[in-house]
Amino acid sequence: MSFSPGALLGAYEIISRVGAGGMGEVWKALDTRLHRHVAIKRLMPQHAARFEREAQAIAALSHPNICQIHDVGPDYLVLEYVDGAPLAGPLQPGEALRLALQIAGALEAAHRRGILHRDLKPANILVVRSDLDAPAVKLLDFGLAKLLDSDVDATRTMDGALVGTAAYMSPEQADGRATDVRSDIFSFGAVLHELVSGRRAFPGATTMQVLHAVVREQPPPLDAPAAIRDVVKRCLRKRPEDRFQTVAELKAALERAAQSLESLSAEDTKPSIAVLPFANVSADMENEYFSDGLAEDIINLLAHMPGLTVIARTSAFAFKGKREDIRRIAEALGVTSVLEGSVRRSGNRIRVTAQLIAASSGAHLWSERYDRQMTDVFAIQDEIAQAIAAALEVKLSLESIAERGGTTNLAAYEAYLKSRHHWSRLTYESLGRSRECCEEAIRLDPQYALAHCHLGELAFVSGMAGHVESYARARTAARHALRLDPSLSEAQALLGSIAGLCDLDWAEAAAWFRLATAHERVPPHTRMHYGHHLLMINQLAAARREYEHALAEDPLNPLYRMHLAFYFAAARDAARAETEMLKVLEVDEHYWPAYLYLAHIQLSAGNHAGALVSAERAATGMPGLPRSSGLLAGLLARDGDTPRSAALLATLQPPDAPGVPTGLALYYLARQQFDQAAAWLEKAIEQRNETAISGLRRGFFDQIPERERMYRMLKLPPTND
Repeated sequence: MSFSPGALLGAYEIISRVGAGGMGEVWKALDTRLHRHVAIKRLMPQHAARFEREAQAIAALSHPNICQIHDVGPDYLVLEYVDGAPLAGPLQPGEALRLALQIAGALEAAHRRGILHRDLKPANILVVRSDLDAPAVKLLDFGLAKLLDSDVDATRTMDGALVGTAAYMSPEQADGRATDVRSDIFSFGAVLHELVSGRRAFPGATTMQVLHAVVREQPPPLDAPAAIRDVVKRCLRKRPEDRFQTVAELKAALERAAQSLESLSAEDTKPSIAVLPFANVSADMENEYFSDGLAEDIINLLAHMPGLTVIARTSAFAFKGKREDIRRIAEALGVTSVLEGSVRRSGNRIRVTAQLIAASSGAHLWSERYDRQMTDVFAIQDEIAQAIAAALEVKLSLESIAERGGTTNLAAYEAYLKSRHHWSRLTYESLGRSRECCEEAIRLDPQYALAHCHLGELAFVSGMAGHVESYARARTAARHALRLDPSLSEAQALLGSIAGLCDLDWAEAAAWFRLATAHERVPPHTRMHYGHHLLMINQLAAARREYEHALAEDPLNPLYRMHLAFYFAAARDAARAETEMLKVLEVDEHYWPAYLYLAHIQLSAGNHAGALVSAERAATGMPGLPRSSGLLAGLLARDGDTPRSAALLATLQPPDAPGVPTGLALYYLARQQFDQAAAWLEKAIEQRNETAISGLRRGFFDQIPERERMYRMLKLPPTND
């Protein structure tokens, strides 16, 4: 049944397997006559009749959004090779509609030829993206197709068992009743629902639960413009006569929805805001942590207002200390308004001034001064948020900080703000101070869920560096945070990352991320964690979407931009990965992790000189870090600077200390001694060092032998190369 790379099938040279299912396998191959890549679909003998129907169905169709057939053999099809990723959401409404119209066009062409698809689902729709053209879809797999005038039911086997995908079947298909074009329209509605929401319209833990939902239950509410909701709702009506009766009707409704969306966009009615760091005008400059924290908490409050786009802290705080024109800041962040202010503390008194400024004109929309006792700081935050809601005419759906995992204990709140302040500096000393302040916040208020979650994040960072025991502390802290606030998305995402990187339980990780991303608002930090999980399990296109979503809310965040660079590294696009990493340094030239990973990217691309310069900057930014020291030592040795290399190498002791195996793996990798690099990399994986584990997926260790065995150690799928 199976091929092997290098084998010949007539004029086709087999390259690699790209897919498999219950009916057979799909292989990438080279047409040696026309020098083009093709996909060969070879089926098992028991599916020969269904295979013949697919050949007839595809051969009858010619449409730019349908995969084309090139050749046919006794048990195989030769198809157009489509270099794309399966359709996946959530997408912005405009992009979702553009892709949906292409899918509808393909279905209309098939129905015009008298062919039902019968297995329309995201996995059978590939999205082809390029830097030059808009995304395009290709409809695949007519293996369950049925000619409208045929009595053969391709969705059932000889013993009557259903064949297809339960979550996308129409009710009549699930019940085994007669089907027509309206069945494909129902499946289309399920696909569109998932494309917009990122979640299945009919979830369930078992096939029977899914089928019951398809036949009996309504899909969950869709958070989308009304025109899209109406299309999906009509497609998913249980009775065929209540749906669109033809794809032509469906297309017309989609086009009206697209026009409606364009009108809303043209009106630019959705307000957006950036909250700049409040200036500390107190006599004591140590109060800076408090003024920063006040602005950050106002950001968090505003982020829970429906209809208001709020730029996250990192991007807004990139302008701290810079005397930029407000209109320039608003343009850089893509917002319609900016909030700025100042904080003065004196004893138990606090004075807060705040002003909301229109980006288009620089005019004040609202301003206020608050002279209060320090104990009133939480009320001040709420009042500012309420005033902004009124000024921007957005719906007020305001919860207090305490209701969202926070505290009303002022001392605990101050300790937490200090912890966040130290955390942002990314040095050994600052991370230690951050942990001490976080523990103090918890001591002062044991019910402070956000503080428990932050303590877990601090322990997680330690675990990523090779201190495996820290993962247990991170897990304990995150679970405690969830006991206090079961809806805390950040804690759920943290548990997902721990399950993957520490336990290598990628299924449990996926379950946590389903919970973390099911909230009405998904924080960008949660998206960053989820994107990393998707990258590790080789769902690269989905990972890129999460990173881009995070950057849309926090466009100047160096960590999120760095993770987007990781996506391009994993996709083996070294040039684009380097470009994105350099963008990180444009925002913050002192962000040492970007220099470290830039060195990795340059080394894997063969740019030894560039890697040496970047590694020097990384080692200066975080002295004594084993991975920085090891990489720089290897590059210096290769460059002939033996004394400096030996001095750095001597710091990598003892060999089994946390992070040291990763440093030694990078040392030998830079020296092109790949067997030794592989041996130390395996030890680093045993330490659960994140640089070692993630570096495999990002292509940093492509030159070492036995990579596939290491993927098996990590219980991960191999790369696509």
